[in-house]
Amino acid sequence: MRLDKNILVFIVTLLLFSCKSRQNGKDTFISIDGTKIAYADEGIGELVLLIHGFIVDGDVNWGKSELKKQLLNQGYRVIIPDLRGNGNSDKPQNEDAYKNDAEIKDLMALIDYLAVENYVAVGYSRGSIVLANLLTKDNRITKAVFGGMGIGFTNPNWNRRIDFGNVFSGRTEPNEMTRGAVNYAKNANVDFKILGYLQDYQPETSITELNKISIKTLVICGDKDIDNGNPKELQMELPNSKLSLVNGDHMSTFNSKGFAESIINFLNEK
Repeated sequence: MRLDKNILVFIVTLLLFSCKSRQNGKDTFISIDGTKIAYADEGIGELVLLIHGFIVDGDVNWGKSELKKQLLNQGYRVIIPDLRGNGNSDKPQNEDAYKNDAEIKDLMALIDYLAVENYVAVGYSRGSIVLANLLTKDNRITKAVFGGMGIGFTNPNWNRRIDFGNVFSGRTEPNEMTRGAVNYAKNANVDFKILGYLQDYQPETSITELNKISIKTLVICGDKDIDNGNPKELQMELPNSKLSLVNGDHMSTFNSKGFAESIINFLNEK
């Protein structure tokens, strides 16, 4: 019996999908240097990439968030990766694995792997720092959201990045600014050496580069969140941007209804 060509294509596609690599309930793919990157993939529609912050992974930052829930309800496809060194992704112990914007290359490789032409990107905290650099390299992003971030990261000698890099690398003892994060990381059983690498080799984006970003962007912060500098100053350096302040501090805003609703409204704007 000969099978119809369309049926054969369907069967092959089904087999390929069923063979997709999975780890702890997440899909995985092999990135540029052989590092395995894990990601969650839910929903059908326009793709929204959610980039997690420091110390946490995709599940902790976004897995049960109001934003993810509302995005799925609105008909978006939500992709939540674990950046290298975090969550279910590989955790290379080699310092070189975190140099030369490796995280940016992973995200671009993920979008290539998913064969998506255009997408929206949302970052929170350090995820916004990663996003800023991603915007300078990937023209497939149609809209972007910087969550929980001010202007501080544009300074290559930003004391916050340097202090966190030093303490997690064991070069200094915790101070007033870093002590809370150190205690959180201990309780989460996160690899301190990797956290140090992630700070030492954090992607850099200058104000001049921000000034060249032409797509629509939203800067959104809690009204009690000034941990990472002034969000208004960041918004002013993005030519086609708006600012939204919602109730909350740095550790609560990303999971609030106000945060989610503001982003949904921004994404639905024509």
